[in-house]
Amino acid sequence: MVECQPTSTASPLFSIIVAVYNDWIALDACLRSLEQQSDGPTFEVIVVDDGSSEAAPEAIRQWMTRLPLTIVRQLHGGTSAARNYGIHISEGSVLLFVDADCRTQTGCLAALAAAIDDSPRHSCFQLHLVGDGSRTVGRAEELRLRALQKQMLQPDGRIRYLNTAGFAIRRSRVNPEECLFDPFAQRGEDTLLLANLMQAGELPLFVANATVQHARPLSFTQCLLKDVRSAYLEGRTYAIIASKGVRIRVSNRERLEMLLSTWKIAGQNSIGRTAWLVLVARQTVQRIVSFGYECLRP
Repeated sequence: MVECQPTSTASPLFSIIVAVYNDWIALDACLRSLEQQSDGPTFEVIVVDDGSSEAAPEAIRQWMTRLPLTIVRQLHGGTSAARNYGIHISEGSVLLFVDADCRTQTGCLAALAAAIDDSPRHSCFQLHLVGDGSRTVGRAEELRLRALQKQMLQPDGRIRYLNTAGFAIRRSRVNPEECLFDPFAQRGEDTLLLANLMQAGELPLFVANATVQHARPLSFTQCLLKDVRSAYLEGRTYAIIASKGVRIRVSNRERLEMLLSTWKIAGQNSIGRTAWLVLVARQTVQRIVSFGYECLRP
């Protein structure tokens, strides 16, 4: 099923691709943030429904009157397959991937377009990610993102980090005969893409003033359950990455440095320290599950 708003014959600069699986409430806020980018560069929005239990509700379809929005639906095949489908039907010269629970901040697309125009030798771009500080889980995510992006940033402005909550790549860099995202990777598909780029001698350019807020609408318990499932599925993806001989995961020293960095960022107040404890708990669970997977893997 395809629903779309008629568009002009001119191709947009950006094709913003959002894979959705039962994320309609979060998606509404995402689309609202994109509407606020209307004074910036031209774009189209492609929402790929990855076999949600219910099709896009009327509240989402109404956005087609306010945005150049296309909604397509496929059988449940995972985020990678959904994004590949979105690429296939897109028309923009730059592919921009965001998650349904993300919100582009004011001027995000304009800043990204300027960076792309000023950096012709770069083909891929990592946007600046921030957390939602209105809740403890969001504050913990903010601590993680700040430390991680600072640690992974290279002296030349590129970054050893790729997160499709806010990632852009020139269409000319994508081989039309191959899948950009490995459909086998049910989680960690963005890290696998980073490994492929690194094998080709590339790293994304970090665009500090193109900001995307990655909201976490889940409770602490829901996050832990999701972390367990994600860590297990990511184990399969990391096995593929290991076969490439590319070092992606941070070392124990880097992990300790980031932990100390988040402690300093958290500050002396109880709100910051609570967020830090939530972050430590989540990362501990992820490491335990990942270690267990590696021990059981043949």
